[in-house]
Amino acid sequence: MTEHLGGAVIPTGFDVPVEPLRSAAHYTGEPGCIAEARAFASRFLQQLRTEWCATADGRADGELLLMVSELVTNADRHSNGPYILELEGTDTSVTVSVYDSSTALPRRFPKDPERVGRHGLEIVHALASELTVERVPVGKRVRAVFPLRRD
Repeated sequence: MTEHLGGAVIPTGFDVPVEPLRSAAHYTGEPGCIAEARAFASRFLQQLRTEWCATADGRADGELLLMVSELVTNADRHSNGPYILELEGTDTSVTVSVYDSSTALPRRFPKDPERVGRHGLEIVHALASELTVERVPVGKRVRAVFPLRRD
């Protein structure tokens, strides 16, 4: 950050990046891809802490990895091809986008503690401050914004 005092530019010694941190990974659906996606997200969060001085509360690591796991698992299970995990972060949030080849939009089922399975989107919805699903030329994109701190 730079302060301007009386026309003089005085560096404050603490500059925050202007562009969000971005990273993407491609997965084939082979066994182990979901664990690789979680590890990728964990490294991304650590890089965000280092490069953006992001501070996340105690629940952030586990909940972000759970969100990534649920979104990638859905792409793995419901598409007929590879999928892409894209992460974009700042000091306040991480946006998780998953692209897959299926054009079928996911459905969020009503809460039902007796239902076995199909809780993925329900979990993501509970963790995200924003959730969008849209068709894109390659299939669909599911995008969830994860806040690093909860007030």
